[in-house]
Amino acid sequence: MIEVNSISKSYGKVKALQDVSFSVDRGEVFGLIGPDGAGKTTMFRILSTLLLADEGTATVDGFDVVKQMRDIRRRVGYMPGRFSLYQDLTVEENLTFFATLFGTTVEEGYDAIKAIYSQIERFKDRKAGALSGGMKQKLALSCALVHQPSVLFLDEPTTGVDPVSRKEFWEMLSMLKERGITIVASTPYLDEVRQCERVAFLSEGRVMGIDTPEVILDRFKDIFNPPPLKAHPIPSKPPRGEAVISVSHLVKAFDDFHAVDDISFSVKRGEIFGFLGANGAGKTTAMHMLTGLNQPTSGTGRVAGFDIRTEHEQIKKHIGYMSQRFSLYEDLTVAENIRLFAGIYGMENEEIKTKTDDLLRQLKFEAHKNDLVGSLPLGWKQKLAFSVSIFHDPAIVFLDEPTGGVDPATRRQFWELIYDAAARGITVFVTTHYMDEAEYCDRISIMVDGKISAMGTPEELKQSLQQPDMDHVFTYLARQAKRGD
Repeated sequence: MIEVNSISKSYGKVKALQDVSFSVDRGEVFGLIGPDGAGKTTMFRILSTLLLADEGTATVDGFDVVKQMRDIRRRVGYMPGRFSLYQDLTVEENLTFFATLFGTTVEEGYDAIKAIYSQIERFKDRKAGALSGGMKQKLALSCALVHQPSVLFLDEPTTGVDPVSRKEFWEMLSMLKERGITIVASTPYLDEVRQCERVAFLSEGRVMGIDTPEVILDRFKDIFNPPPLKAHPIPSKPPRGEAVISVSHLVKAFDDFHAVDDISFSVKRGEIFGFLGANGAGKTTAMHMLTGLNQPTSGTGRVAGFDIRTEHEQIKKHIGYMSQRFSLYEDLTVAENIRLFAGIYGMENEEIKTKTDDLLRQLKFEAHKNDLVGSLPLGWKQKLAFSVSIFHDPAIVFLDEPTGGVDPATRRQFWELIYDAAARGITVFVTTHYMDEAEYCDRISIMVDGKISAMGTPEELKQSLQQPDMDHVFTYLARQAKRGD
């Protein structure tokens, strides 16, 4: 179905792909895996006829990607790394747009998408930007399938999606395979890598190996399965047991809908607190109230000693924040970004200069201080964004899915930075969809339907719910949700 022969592609001095060759059988589920910056997205764009290679040839379903791109575009569906939907269009308008783009209609292609689209069709008048991650995923897949393609290219389609929705997505892919559709997917999740029949491991633009997932994951285990982090002690002083976040009966309602429905908890100084929940459970809404971005409907809360209702401007000065959407300026250099945010935090010039040199040395970024942030691999960007968010030594740093789409080795390095911050007494309040990261937290709360359904250490939750690991704990609780997306 797919033949790739000696493909190379460079962006200036950067060699994104170097002499890459592989083939994919008809009806196969094939994985393209590797660390950030390995060349996976460039390969997808070449095969989807969105980018021309510098050297080499490739065919999809027997058609040349250069000479017969029109034929290929009728036969492929493509989900890029970031959701490909138009946020201001409704569910139905997005689907209609993509059908029209491929010269068909929703009615003509409905049978091809019925099993997936029927799960979200009742929300057809809702804007795509208002959908949860799981619903966006189903809509994007429906849009990619509406013209009945024979090949489906999926570039990290489940990044930012909770574990239960990810499982449902791969169940949908199994159904598509049974219909004979060839699927090529990239993913940073090891459980999804194992769903592929074969995988090609890319690193620095080269194919390092092609084999079954088991063989590749074992052969390159240093990259895909780095040793776990050792638990860190929670600082006990100064002062002992101080709560830096305290919330009581917090509610956020939008008309009759309670996004956050009467939650209470506290977090200690230097603690790594995991704030988990399925897409749409209310995590981000709660975090927005704690960071002063949104006002509660009722209830009380204090963050770093300040009232979340009346002192939100003070809160913003004493916290760090890193959103799930990358939060630095891509058209500024590394050094310019550091200086900009340090200035916003009110730091003095001499302190900025000294701490910038220290940070660049710690991140091993000295040679890249004048590189545009937009040119950096995702994992580098994430580590830089985190480091900038705590550059001013805040009392608390809020991290909203900070490692989404990042490979396992880079995620481990990121968590080493988190441990270092916690050891300095910075409280880390983190949301994540990686359940191995949940194991690194001191305590965890899991939200279901706007409420905190469970709270405790990872070991306490596993024992009380009689589950073998945090993935099973999360799935057990999330499947009890009653309100729809």
